[in-house]
Amino acid sequence: MSHSDPALPTPLVEVDWLKNHLDDPQVVIIDCRFALSDSHQGRRDYQESHLPGAFYLDLDDDLSGPVQGPPTYGGRHPLPDLNQLVATFEALGISSDPVGPTQVVAYDASKGAFAARVWWLLRYLGHESVAVLDGGFPAWQAVEYPLSQAVPDRPLAGQFTPRIQEDWLVDRVYVLEHKDEPGTVVVDARSPERYQGEQEPIDPIAGSVPGAVNLFWQLNLNETGHFRSARELETQWSVVPSAETPIYYCGSGVTACVNILAQALMQRPLPKLYLGGWSDWCSYNP
Repeated sequence: MSHSDPALPTPLVEVDWLKNHLDDPQVVIIDCRFALSDSHQGRRDYQESHLPGAFYLDLDDDLSGPVQGPPTYGGRHPLPDLNQLVATFEALGISSDPVGPTQVVAYDASKGAFAARVWWLLRYLGHESVAVLDGGFPAWQAVEYPLSQAVPDRPLAGQFTPRIQEDWLVDRVYVLEHKDEPGTVVVDARSPERYQGEQEPIDPIAGSVPGAVNLFWQLNLNETGHFRSARELETQWSVVPSAETPIYYCGSGVTACVNILAQALMQRPLPKLYLGGWSDWCSYNP
């Protein structure tokens, strides 16, 4: 399978397409279900049932580095060590061969929040053959496609050569220096209640980065948990000022990736990610 496969919509893939490619050796499926309220819930769900052939990656253990602190400078889900991340992907058989790169499909049960993190991490490493399963695990269940409890055998290790997109990632210092410039807009992906500082269920301090605008990440999806069409997204995003330097953040660099994926669906340039997000920002405000 190659990029020329007309049946592959990216960065989203439909359940029917994935069902037809379950046995394709060039397709690697990643289950990244997770619950912020119970860090072991996703792995338990995976052990109970998952898509046939899917491997499990954990947000805390595989898709994030160790939290620093206290105080937790760098946020709740810092970037993992990139050599370790590459090794993790290689162990799943993912290769970056430009002629025939492995097609990765990630799914969760949280409206794409954790799958979008996998999508972003692979794109950050220069791997473009990655998609999020639209509708995720619930959409697969809804059409009663097969599930499995079997943990797949580890394949032959992939050969993954990263091409890191270094300018996609920014830190607090960068945000401080650029957030008030005319060509910059900072977008907060969290709920309006958290953005406005009315509630804060996770971090020790409520509020948002001064000057940021809010577009709640869940607005990119419809009531069934599927992503809206590009035209609907254009309407949704019309409230956000266009900018030469868009910087996106959330609590800890997870749901902001859903907003970034929405830009890809609209075929817009991808914004910069302030990965530490509010959990990093507020750690400097005792």
